[in-house]
Amino acid sequence: MAHGRRAGQHRSMDYEYAPLRLPANVDRLTAAAQLAIQAEFSGWELARVRLYRDGTRQVMLRRRRINQPQPGLSY
Repeated sequence: MAHGRRAGQHRSMDYEYAPLRLPANVDRLTAAAQLAIQAEFSGWELARVRLYRDGTRQVMLRRRRINQPQPGLSY
């Protein structure tokens, strides 16, 4: 993993990505509600969903990177 990234987040151009693993006991309605909350309050959108044989889902969320200047040093 490169320096400056949070664990579980990947960079690509002007998006940041965050993988999310949903267990098999989470139904579609609950998963949709959870993802809607992430979209509403954190700005994430759905990039990809993979459904595995064991019933788990691998969800990839993405959002536009916000280029904020780093805080300067104060003396």
